[in-house]
Amino acid sequence: MKSADIFQKNELAGLLEERDDGSYRFSYKVGYRGEPVSLTMPTSQSVWEFPRFPSPFEGLLPEGVQLDALLRIRKLDKHDLFGQLLAVGQDVVGSLRIELAK
Repeated sequence: MKSADIFQKNELAGLLEERDDGSYRFSYKVGYRGEPVSLTMPTSQSVWEFPRFPSPFEGLLPEGVQLDALLRIRKLDKHDLFGQLLAVGQDVVGSLRIELAK
């Protein structure tokens, strides 16, 4: 199981987990009061379950030539969306930062 810390404006917002059955879970950190990581994932709900890779995070991934270069340089599988997110997580569009969970 992979997991990543999700930061919103440099504040730890929560944890994204890839589960063994191929589903995903995002959990806001207890006590987090900052902006949501996505407008489609308000903080009023503390845990979000997804049957496939969550679209708010998929939208942060590169496409086209940039994706091809990332896959080649990092030796990632094109279907490993979680690995791609971790690879680009320090430099995504917007106010999020994604890091391998400690």
